Amino acid sequence: MTPFVPADFVVPLRLEQPEFVIRPLLISDVVKDYDAVMSSVDHLRGVFGPNGKWPQGLTFEDDLIDLGWHHKEFKIRRSFAYTLMSHDEALCLGCLYINPTTREGCDAEAYCWIRASHAAELDARLFETLKAWIASDWPFSKVAYPGRN
Repeated sequence: MTPFVPADFVVPLRLEQPEFVIRPLLISDVVKDYDAVMSSVDHLRGVFGPNGKWPQGLTFEDDLIDLGWHHKEFKIRRSFAYTLMSHDEALCLGCLYINPTTREGCDAEAYCWIRASHAAELDARLFETLKAWIASDWPFSKVAYPGRN
């Protein structure tokens, strides 16, 4: 398995913003993550592409498996999933993902989502934060943002 980033790259572990904290998504986040997803099913449909059905039909067990997979992929540096938390960690506000891509001319692709209850106030802010963070702290020259641009 080839790592997605260079061996000497220090993967960012935390980004604090006035409205939220971004940190790695852990398997122990499953209860808060599942709540964020299930409270936003209609809002999130299509976040990974126009034909995507996620999170329709997602069970708690499915989410636990997904978070375990994301956690492992992060550890082996093959993809990076982050959770977006309130500063007190009481509420999962969303997630963001930085993944390898097969898109011509790009060396990564990134996705982000915000729970429906906070989308109006935070979605644009999260997307701008994600783009700026990748540009300043990640080793990619061109990143695709499917569904965003």
